Amino acid sequence: MSVSDQMMKGLLDGAILGLISQGETYGYEILEKLKERDFPEISDGSIYPVLLRLSKKGYVQTELKKSDTGGPKRKYYTITDKGLEELAVFRNKWSYLNKGMNNLMRSVEDAK
Repeated sequence: MSVSDQMMKGLLDGAILGLISQGETYGYEILEKLKERDFPEISDGSIYPVLLRLSKKGYVQTELKKSDTGGPKRKYYTITDKGLEELAVFRNKWSYLNKGMNNLMRSVEDAK
């Protein structure tokens, strides 16, 4: 099922912050974790601009580290205190929106 770009843009920041809050990680690993959790339609190219934006806002910090596989260095991301605050705001907004949408969809189904 296709999800609009606008909807995805709003959710991706919160989803990525949520994953980074679980521990230090790097871009490709974030992509794999999103796919494992059935997060829709994520491409390699959509992750990195979000990570850059989160970094510029001070929500995550980065560190270049040697790759475990012997390849090039990887940029690892960890969440900052500011990022944890933003994640809490996102969770509250998501909970509020999700509750409203579920109530609305139930009422639509009940009307059938």
